[in-house]
Amino acid sequence: MTVLAFLLALGVLITVHEWGHYRVAVACGVKVLTFSIGFGKPLLRWKSRSPHAGQDTEFCISLIPLGGYVKMLDEQAGEVSPQDAPMAFNRQPLWARAAIVSAGPVANLLLAMCLYAATFWVGQYETKATLAAPVAGSMAEVAGFRSGDTVLSVGSSAEDLQEVASLDALRWWLLQQDASPVYLEVQPQGKQSSRMMSLPALAPGAESKDGNAWQAWGFTGAWSRAVLGEVQLGRPADVAGLKRGDEVLRIDGQAVSDASALRAAVRASGQHQAPVMQAWLVSREGRLIFIDVTPERVADGSQLMGRIGAQVGEPPTKVWVQYGVFDGLGQAATKTWEVIVMTLDMLWRLLSGNASLDNLSGPLTMADYAGRSASLGLGAYLSYLALVSVGLGVFNLLPLPMLDGGHLLYYLYEFCTGHPPSPAWLDALQRAGLAILVALMVFSLFNDVVRLGWLP
Repeated sequence: MTVLAFLLALGVLITVHEWGHYRVAVACGVKVLTFSIGFGKPLLRWKSRSPHAGQDTEFCISLIPLGGYVKMLDEQAGEVSPQDAPMAFNRQPLWARAAIVSAGPVANLLLAMCLYAATFWVGQYETKATLAAPVAGSMAEVAGFRSGDTVLSVGSSAEDLQEVASLDALRWWLLQQDASPVYLEVQPQGKQSSRMMSLPALAPGAESKDGNAWQAWGFTGAWSRAVLGEVQLGRPADVAGLKRGDEVLRIDGQAVSDASALRAAVRASGQHQAPVMQAWLVSREGRLIFIDVTPERVADGSQLMGRIGAQVGEPPTKVWVQYGVFDGLGQAATKTWEVIVMTLDMLWRLLSGNASLDNLSGPLTMADYAGRSASLGLGAYLSYLALVSVGLGVFNLLPLPMLDGGHLLYYLYEFCTGHPPSPAWLDALQRAGLAILVALMVFSLFNDVVRLGWLP
């Protein structure tokens, strides 16, 4: 599933990117020699039965699927016959060359908007915006958020609020607001009335310490009852006599508000020098039972934590989220723009040192997320494709040699000076760009291997 989902994602994103270059080149009167999905030895070749005027393009699917290319007639790449010279890429005016180069990344951004629109139109079940207990001592807990609070609406001020459709929508909105205070209308668990709450702006760089802004505020995830699922034979939960369906009410006299709080109490037990027995109050089929449980201590990286060998929590409440045609388009345009801004912001943080280079991800992480999203359903997979499509479009527009943005930088130089960079400079810049891209690929692959736990 993972490999197929990843290959499908690559195929779609690369095809759309190269199709953008190809289609605008044809529209500008440039002769396209080859349109290839992938590099290396061609596996399939064909030509159109009704080509565009002056075109005789060979379409290929090649062996190595990590990219693609559109080869155009160009006097700088080889000899061109006099009758075909007007169709050479290098003979085109500056605006046409810039349009052809820009078309690939722009096609990816348009694809992302279409994919987001499709997810909004089709609709999908999403997790209800009911919050688990925040991290003890965090800004969210200090602000008054408690287990079971449902967020109804959010805004940058108490007078300008927008409805929250799901937990994913809440998380995404909050991630865009890390530089300013936010206001949330919250309905406490078991109450009909709501109240207004606020969170302060995060300190610069706070999200890089905690992984992201959502965690930096102290939020953990969706609310779920502290109910046990599958109990593994021979593990502490089974040895103590716990059963599937038991609801944990108290541990050592302290109320357990939800599954998140139960997991935290079990994990914290592993921080002691020796296994610690806990007194659990459990509700089983309407009866209250006291059970002594001793979690085992296990290593998680450099830390020790408690484990009981049982699934904790039940699936969170879901809500159906779907938009009409025009609302879906508006949401898609907004979401695409927000992802572009967030991607550029993260790139700037990486370059300025305000975010760790450990955040860089490579093809292995992409493949892992492709498989996970595909297993969650069509909507999740389309959202994944849209996110990666935005990333591909933005990345290719960066002013680095070897990328589309690097060529646009050359054209900007030509526009300002009246002549292109010298061949010597172009060669040096291309070599430098290749070295930077190889270094980024190696570093991101290393991050992938570490993140996936493949190193001992």
